[in-house]
Amino acid sequence: MKYLVEFIGTFFLILTIVVTVGGTAGLLAPIAIGSILMVMIYAGGHISGAHYNPAVTLGVFLRGKCSAADVPIYMIAQIAAGVLAAFVGKMLLPSMGPTAVGITMGGNFEVVPALIAEFLGTFALVYVILNVATSSVTAGNSYYGLAIGFTVTACAYGLGSVTGGAFNPAVAFGVIAAGMTPVANIWIFLLAQFAGAALAAVIFKMVDPGTDED
Repeated sequence: MKYLVEFIGTFFLILTIVVTVGGTAGLLAPIAIGSILMVMIYAGGHISGAHYNPAVTLGVFLRGKCSAADVPIYMIAQIAAGVLAAFVGKMLLPSMGPTAVGITMGGNFEVVPALIAEFLGTFALVYVILNVATSSVTAGNSYYGLAIGFTVTACAYGLGSVTGGAFNPAVAFGVIAAGMTPVANIWIFLLAQFAGAALAAVIFKMVDPGTDED
């Protein structure tokens, strides 16, 4: 059941991205995206941990809260959901444009700024998740979904003008499948996002004194 939950949560996250970014939401798109992530986290967190993001799965695994056996299945479910959501989004909005938060996703990115933006956004997201959703110090809190959703919203506004603000390999595959960015950009997304997630896990284990005992 947890794999199905990962699929459903990731599907609605990326469907929201495709239809708001490709539609008429404009500057309100990050609010919708952060909101759907928040509610899907509250809906599925008690079942699967509500990763909805292969980079998050990597970070949670390195932190020691996801089994090695679950990692590939989580990632497959998330990426498959992202690609399906892209095709559904294109069906709903067949004439959607290649814009995100008022900027274009249609061309090739400037490599260094794109790597930095995706790295920083993913680092922030995974760092927040590890602290609010996996630490024994914050266990049982009721704000974890809000914290994670608002992290995505803030990073989308702050960094979205560089790459569109994916911070999620499943989103990267989704926007490519939707024709919103070239396939050639995939390595930028994947390298920066997985590196950001890995560093977030390392830093979390350094700063949370109770990590090893959790």
